[in-house]
Amino acid sequence: MKAAQILDKISNRKPAMMGYDAFKKSAILLPLLDIDGETHILFEVRSMSLRSQPGDICLPGGRMDQTDESAQYCAIRETTEELGISWLDIENLQPLDYIVSDFGRVIYPFAGVIKHPERIAPNPSEVGETFTVPLQFFLNNEPLKHLVKLQALPEEDFPYDLIVGGKDYNWQVRHIEELFYQYEDRTIWGLTAKILHHFVTLVK
Repeated sequence: MKAAQILDKISNRKPAMMGYDAFKKSAILLPLLDIDGETHILFEVRSMSLRSQPGDICLPGGRMDQTDESAQYCAIRETTEELGISWLDIENLQPLDYIVSDFGRVIYPFAGVIKHPERIAPNPSEVGETFTVPLQFFLNNEPLKHLVKLQALPEEDFPYDLIVGGKDYNWQVRHIEELFYQYEDRTIWGLTAKILHHFVTLVK
């Protein structure tokens, strides 16, 4: 088969993210609400009964189900389940930049407005408590930044004989930049801080 004929086989496909089907996909909502004429951001404290990251501060959201028709649908569904509010209580959703994680995840964040915060009744199996922080705090304060180094650790039967350098191969040490916001006695960090910083940068 000639080269041109081989390329004809892929001429009509639409490029996508390699390995996308294997990625775990989640959607998150950054909820805005008005309190006494001032815009606040609502955060959750994860229930201590959860297996993953109990007690951490996060935004509403979770993994996309096969029945979710879109990432936006998932963000709203998860928010209503966690905060005990109606779909009609959430409006004006705007997509933020999505995140592709080295750990095999794609996260789709959205910002939106919760119209009736007085109706919030957190699901205790997922949410220990909720609290809000004035948006102005994040506009006025830059996060602390710290690096986490990542080092390659091949498994025991790794075929060193197949690569140049063998066991002396110069693996590149990489790092992740972690952000930290400290508001009163609360520390907001990790993925939540990264999404928050991105949003604040956009609205500035």
